[in-house]
Amino acid sequence: MSRRTLVAALCLLLFPLAVAPGAGAPAPRAGKVYRIGLLAPAGASAAPRLLEAFRQGLRELGWVEGRNIVIEPRWAERPERFVELAAELIAREADVIVSAGTAAAAAAGHLTRTIPVVIVGADPVASGLVTSRARPAENVTGLGLTTPELGGAQLGLLKEMVPDLRRVGVLWYSHSLHPRLVLRDAAAAAAAIKVQLLSLEVGVREDFDQVFETALLLSPVDALLTAGDVLTEAHRAAILDFAAMSRLPAIYPSREFVEAGGLMMYGPDLRDLFRRSATYVDRLLDGARPADLPIGQPAKLELVINLQAARALGLTVPASLLLRADDVIE
Repeated sequence: MSRRTLVAALCLLLFPLAVAPGAGAPAPRAGKVYRIGLLAPAGASAAPRLLEAFRQGLRELGWVEGRNIVIEPRWAERPERFVELAAELIAREADVIVSAGTAAAAAAGHLTRTIPVVIVGADPVASGLVTSRARPAENVTGLGLTTPELGGAQLGLLKEMVPDLRRVGVLWYSHSLHPRLVLRDAAAAAAAIKVQLLSLEVGVREDFDQVFETALLLSPVDALLTAGDVLTEAHRAAILDFAAMSRLPAIYPSREFVEAGGLMMYGPDLRDLFRRSATYVDRLLDGARPADLPIGQPAKLELVINLQAARALGLTVPASLLLRADDVIE
């Protein structure tokens, strides 16, 4: 018997738990039951999947609902409700508040300087929530949603899908930072690829009919670029119906659009971001200070293409796009 085999056998006899299957997994935390508030917009059909991704991330770190944590979600039907719901979570003495989007984080950060706030969304520095990515605010940290030149990359992919593209309507929600950044990046890239942009700004649900009429009749466009946020996610079906009825190629901000029949999407993997936000919660519950946890970025951007939607629009998807796609829906 070799020396290595002998040592392994002795370890198995003396310390069976140390080498038992699954021993590398985190043990459930004992002691206090922590309260985690989740502040997010209502109406997005992806919300259950994002919440489950967050729960999965916590489980991977040894946090078990009902044993050492309680998760209290609060869903806002409109941005104005975030302040009221954040106040509820503060009154419930939440140990950490996880916020989906800039408006939710701003509401929570405005009401408390002591409860840590973990943001998943937009650009926390550009929105003024934190002063530095390396050393965020006193009680705010988390993950940014916007990556440099995202809007330009989306516009370039749309041009690659439709080579004779000339005029693109950018559908964006005016009360949030992320769509503004996407529009800015798309505008910076448009001239280089000889594409003209038309801003299709929406602030409330009633604006959609007007911008759709503009894009179709008053100032016709060849394609759509939809910047993701609360309003566009909540009214995904109306946007998809308009694009299909108008036979407009479109690029969307999330996988859910493409799974529901949209042509293509390019953007952050939101489920991965919410799973990773659990790491921040874990560190904060273990005593870390928000200012010592740098703002993270999306680990990857994903490209998803719906071939059935392409065929319905009479488009042949270039091989260059298919080779780069993370997922292709038949």
